[in-house]
Amino acid sequence: MALGEPDSSGRRRPEPVERSNFLIDVDNVVIAIGQSPNPIIQQTTIGLDVTRHGTIVVKEDTMETTMEGIYAGGDVVSGAATVISAMGAGKKAAKAIHEYLEGIERRKLQLS
Repeated sequence: MALGEPDSSGRRRPEPVERSNFLIDVDNVVIAIGQSPNPIIQQTTIGLDVTRHGTIVVKEDTMETTMEGIYAGGDVVSGAATVISAMGAGKKAAKAIHEYLEGIERRKLQLS
């Protein structure tokens, strides 16, 4: 969708974009909707620390959970918040994940 020209009220309404729909083959899909953590997460994930409100405990600087190599951000960590906050958490997590994976690769090279 794209915003069209303003109507008589000044509002720009969404309009379809031609040839913008496509399919992607995937192995897994993580559905991230809602504003509160799904209680199933804490009930089924042994070793994952959560707060009394059910949000996931993370290291603020990396967004890593109490499980090595597992990262989280957004409403599941902060509770209901803005998408900007979730994007910031995602950026922190992406950087930390990249560094984590580079560390694994370095260790593999040292062992070979």
